[in-house]
Amino acid sequence: MTVSATALASPLTAARAALRRPAPSLRDWAGWLLLLPAVAFLLAFFVLPAVTLFAYSILTQHADGTVSLPVTFNHFSHFFRESVYSHVLFDTLKMALATAALAILLGYPVALAMLRASPLGMRLMTIMLIAPLIVSVVVRTYGWQLILANSRSGVLNWILMSLGIIDHPLRILYTQAAVVIASLHVFFPMMVLPLVSALAKIDPDVENAARTLGAGAWSTFRRVSLPLSLPGLAVGFTLVFSLTASSYVTPAILGGTNAQMLGNLIEQQITAVYDWPFGATVAVVLVATVLAMNFVSGWIFERRRA
Repeated sequence: MTVSATALASPLTAARAALRRPAPSLRDWAGWLLLLPAVAFLLAFFVLPAVTLFAYSILTQHADGTVSLPVTFNHFSHFFRESVYSHVLFDTLKMALATAALAILLGYPVALAMLRASPLGMRLMTIMLIAPLIVSVVVRTYGWQLILANSRSGVLNWILMSLGIIDHPLRILYTQAAVVIASLHVFFPMMVLPLVSALAKIDPDVENAARTLGAGAWSTFRRVSLPLSLPGLAVGFTLVFSLTASSYVTPAILGGTNAQMLGNLIEQQITAVYDWPFGATVAVVLVATVLAMNFVSGWIFERRRA
């Protein structure tokens, strides 16, 4: 009896304490009410479109063009079974990774130069860095089309031939290299700005101590600056890779048929073929690929940081 009474006393005590607890006041509800606009925005413009996109990818399009039941996963099997679509996925990953890798190699020198410049120099470099973001992506891409044109009239070919470096025009336009170059120009600030923020948080005394102990410039960067700036590097890599992989205008204008990406494939399936379920399937594959790559890169950077 004593054991039973003791076992029942604890729940009863907790219930009495809950009943004595005062009801939530208006101040307690105010915090939740302030969250409602943000939650409603995310539900309307992120969650609902994502759910609708996935729903379209597993539904069936009938002869009259309507999309409804039955549920099927044939669209996904068709995507991975056909080599042409797998090739587009591979090219998308290759160009996005190449752009991110080049952004890392060029981003660190620019970020270090910005940090060590005078206040005026840093402002000028920041303006030059973000200037491409002010211009429309279509205008920037057409500008690169003029620069990389395969004929003698292309700016790059004209300069190289005028200097006698080459005898015949280079064929860069409508290749994957053209897409990588233009994407790097557009998304380069997304790599440099996080690196500047991460490098600015490093205590200069740590680098000075490494030099005092005999480390050279490269050794100091590799053993001190690089590991401590990995959070910024992870953010920059994620942004550049994600934006490049999901881009549409740049590969459509500069890539032609030789540098198709998943964004172009989605547009073709929806506006040309009118196959909404398969277009949604390609979009789901694109989103899943970007999320998976971001997860893997974040895991790798965290392990390196640890």
